[in-house]
Amino acid sequence: MWKEFKSFAFKGNVMDLAIAVIIGAAFGKIVSSVVDDLIMPLFGIILGGLDFSNIVIQVNEAKIQIGSFIQTVIDFIIIAFSIFLFIKFLHKFKRKEEEKPDKPAEPSKEELLLTEIRDLLKNKQN
Repeated sequence: MWKEFKSFAFKGNVMDLAIAVIIGAAFGKIVSSVVDDLIMPLFGIILGGLDFSNIVIQVNEAKIQIGSFIQTVIDFIIIAFSIFLFIKFLHKFKRKEEEKPDKPAEPSKEELLLTEIRDLLKNKQN
């Protein structure tokens, strides 16, 4: 069981996945900063100085933070769109790679020599 786990845990795919998770987390922070610090203030300016982070609906003791939810949805849309573009780029790259025709291997010296002998024998018989 230990050998199976070791072969699974140290395969390239698992390591690639771990790296992708770490990079994804960092990318998520960057996108959150872009949304919080750039996009939402611009929306606020366009909508007449509205600050989305302060949009709250109070029901008795509960606070429903609509502004925070809107920012999270915009985060998600940007991250999902970025991932979509990245996957689309990868698929395009893979298709180009698959479309490349394999060049036929050049005949070896022995094959060339045998071809010459065959042609000479054909000419001699005619």
